[in-house]
Amino acid sequence: MKHHTVTDSPYGPLTLVADDGVLCGLYMTDQRHRPPQETFGTRDDTLFTEAEEQLEAYFAGDLKEFTVELRLTGTPFQRTVWERLSRIPYGETRTYGELAATLGTPTASRAVGLANGRNPVGIIVPCHRVLGANGSLTGYGGGLDRKRRLLEFESAPRTRTASPG
Repeated sequence: MKHHTVTDSPYGPLTLVADDGVLCGLYMTDQRHRPPQETFGTRDDTLFTEAEEQLEAYFAGDLKEFTVELRLTGTPFQRTVWERLSRIPYGETRTYGELAATLGTPTASRAVGLANGRNPVGIIVPCHRVLGANGSLTGYGGGLDRKRRLLEFESAPRTRTASPG
Protein backbone atom coordinates (compact mmCIF):
# COMPACT_ATOMS: atom_id res chain seq x y z
CA MET A 1 0.00 0.00 0.00
CA LYS A 2 1.36 3.42 -0.96
CA HIS A 3 1.62 6.48 1.25
CA HIS A 4 3.21 9.87 0.80
CA THR A 5 4.26 13.03 2.57
CA VAL A 6 5.56 16.42 1.48
CA THR A 7 8.70 17.83 3.05
CA ASP A 8 10.42 21.17 2.57
CA SER A 9 13.86 21.50 1.04
CA PRO A 10 16.11 24.29 -0.21
CA TYR A 11 14.96 23.23 -3.71
CA GLY A 12 11.25 23.44 -3.03
CA PRO A 13 8.76 20.92 -1.67
CA LEU A 14 9.68 17.26 -2.10
CA THR A 15 6.99 14.58 -2.27
CA LEU A 16 8.20 11.33 -0.72
CA VAL A 17 6.33 8.15 -1.65
CA ALA A 18 6.57 4.77 0.08
CA ASP A 19 5.27 1.38 -0.95
CA ASP A 20 4.64 -0.84 2.08
CA GLY A 21 6.81 1.50 4.13
CA VAL A 22 9.81 1.47 1.74
CA LEU A 23 10.75 4.66 -0.10
CA CYS A 24 9.99 4.33 -3.81
CA GLY A 25 9.68 7.95 -4.94
CA LEU A 26 11.04 11.42 -4.35
CA TYR A 27 9.48 14.00 -6.63
CA MET A 28 10.06 17.72 -7.04
CA THR A 29 7.47 20.30 -8.02
CA ASP A 30 7.06 20.45 -11.81
CA GLN A 31 9.31 17.42 -12.26
CA ARG A 32 9.30 15.78 -15.67
CA HIS A 33 7.97 12.18 -15.49
CA ARG A 34 6.31 12.87 -12.13
CA PRO A 35 3.51 10.32 -11.69
CA PRO A 36 -0.02 11.60 -11.09
CA GLN A 37 -0.67 12.64 -7.48
CA GLU A 38 -3.44 10.04 -7.11
CA THR A 39 -0.85 7.24 -7.49
CA PHE A 40 0.96 8.37 -4.33
CA GLY A 41 -1.60 6.88 -1.93
CA THR A 42 -2.84 8.52 1.23
CA ARG A 43 -0.83 11.09 3.11
CA ASP A 44 0.96 9.82 6.19
CA ASP A 45 3.59 12.08 7.72
CA THR A 46 4.79 9.42 10.20
CA LEU A 47 6.36 6.91 7.77
CA PHE A 48 9.22 8.98 6.41
CA THR A 49 11.34 9.86 9.45
CA GLU A 50 14.54 8.18 8.23
CA ALA A 51 14.34 9.65 4.72
CA GLU A 52 13.54 13.12 6.05
CA GLU A 53 16.41 12.96 8.57
CA GLN A 54 18.85 11.89 5.85
CA LEU A 55 17.63 14.61 3.47
CA GLU A 56 17.96 17.21 6.24
CA ALA A 57 21.53 16.05 6.97
CA TYR A 58 22.35 16.12 3.24
CA PHE A 59 21.04 19.67 2.83
CA ALA A 60 23.01 20.71 5.94
CA GLY A 61 26.17 19.37 4.28
CA ASP A 62 26.57 16.61 6.87
CA LEU A 63 25.58 13.58 4.75
CA LYS A 64 27.41 12.49 1.61
CA GLU A 65 25.78 9.11 0.95
CA PHE A 66 22.20 8.04 1.57
CA THR A 67 21.45 4.71 3.25
CA VAL A 68 17.65 4.81 3.36
CA GLU A 69 16.10 1.61 1.99
CA LEU A 70 14.71 1.98 -1.53
CA ARG A 71 12.27 0.03 -3.68
CA LEU A 72 12.86 1.13 -7.26
CA THR A 73 10.53 -0.01 -10.01
CA GLY A 74 11.85 0.03 -13.56
CA THR A 75 13.29 -2.12 -16.30
CA PRO A 76 16.41 -4.16 -15.54
CA PHE A 77 18.46 -1.64 -17.57
CA GLN A 78 16.98 1.33 -15.68
CA ARG A 79 17.67 -0.31 -12.31
CA THR A 80 21.26 -1.00 -13.37
CA VAL A 81 21.74 2.64 -14.41
CA TRP A 82 20.24 3.86 -11.12
CA GLU A 83 22.54 1.55 -9.17
CA ARG A 84 25.54 2.99 -11.07
CA LEU A 85 24.32 6.54 -10.37
CA SER A 86 24.47 5.73 -6.67
CA ARG A 87 28.19 4.99 -7.05
CA ILE A 88 29.06 8.52 -8.26
CA PRO A 89 30.70 10.12 -5.22
CA TYR A 90 29.35 13.26 -3.63
CA GLY A 91 30.79 16.35 -5.31
CA GLU A 92 31.86 14.47 -8.45
CA THR A 93 30.26 14.17 -11.87
CA ARG A 94 30.29 11.74 -14.77
CA THR A 95 29.15 12.09 -18.36
CA TYR A 96 26.42 9.96 -19.87
CA GLY A 97 29.12 8.31 -22.01
CA GLU A 98 31.28 7.50 -18.98
CA LEU A 99 28.29 5.98 -17.24
CA ALA A 100 27.47 3.93 -20.35
CA ALA A 101 31.07 2.69 -20.47
CA THR A 102 30.80 1.41 -16.87
CA LEU A 103 27.89 -0.71 -18.08
CA GLY A 104 30.03 -2.22 -20.83
CA THR A 105 28.01 -0.41 -23.50
CA PRO A 106 29.97 2.74 -24.35
CA THR A 107 27.65 3.63 -27.24
CA ALA A 108 24.53 3.59 -25.04
CA SER A 109 24.83 7.14 -23.69
CA ARG A 110 21.38 8.05 -25.05
CA ALA A 111 19.77 5.01 -23.36
CA VAL A 112 21.60 5.90 -20.14
CA GLY A 113 20.22 9.42 -20.41
CA LEU A 114 16.68 8.14 -20.84
CA ALA A 115 17.04 5.84 -17.81
CA ASN A 116 18.60 8.67 -15.84
CA GLY A 117 15.58 10.86 -16.62
CA ARG A 118 13.22 8.22 -15.23
CA ASN A 119 15.01 7.98 -11.88
CA PRO A 120 12.18 7.88 -9.32
CA VAL A 121 14.25 9.09 -6.36
CA GLY A 122 16.24 12.10 -7.51
CA ILE A 123 18.77 13.54 -5.05
CA ILE A 124 18.98 10.23 -3.15
CA VAL A 125 19.97 8.44 -6.36
CA PRO A 126 22.10 11.34 -7.63
CA CYS A 127 21.11 11.71 -11.28
CA HIS A 128 22.05 15.39 -11.03
CA ARG A 129 25.71 14.29 -11.08
CA VAL A 130 25.54 13.29 -14.77
CA LEU A 131 26.58 15.79 -17.46
CA GLY A 132 26.64 15.99 -21.23
CA ALA A 133 29.75 14.89 -23.12
CA ASN A 134 31.17 18.42 -23.12
CA GLY A 135 30.42 18.96 -19.43
CA SER A 136 27.17 20.82 -20.10
CA LEU A 137 24.13 20.65 -17.86
CA THR A 138 21.63 18.60 -19.80
CA GLY A 139 18.49 16.66 -19.11
CA TYR A 140 17.49 16.90 -15.48
CA GLY A 141 13.90 15.97 -14.65
CA GLY A 142 13.85 18.50 -11.81
CA GLY A 143 14.95 21.31 -14.13
CA LEU A 144 18.37 22.58 -15.10
CA ASP A 145 18.32 25.34 -12.48
CA ARG A 146 17.89 22.75 -9.70
CA LYS A 147 20.61 20.59 -11.25
CA ARG A 148 23.02 23.53 -11.34
CA ARG A 149 22.17 24.48 -7.75
CA LEU A 150 22.62 20.89 -6.49
CA LEU A 151 26.01 20.61 -8.21
CA GLU A 152 27.11 23.99 -6.82
CA PHE A 153 25.95 22.92 -3.35
CA GLU A 154 27.93 19.68 -3.50
CA SER A 155 31.08 21.37 -4.78
CA ALA A 156 31.03 24.24 -2.26
CA PRO A 157 33.66 24.03 0.45
CA ARG A 158 32.21 23.46 3.89
CA THR A 159 33.58 25.31 6.89
CA ARG A 160 32.86 24.30 10.43
CA THR A 161 33.22 26.61 13.35
CA ALA A 162 34.74 25.18 16.49
CA SER A 163 32.38 24.60 19.38
CA PRO A 164 33.02 26.78 22.40
CA GLY A 165 34.96 24.72 24.70
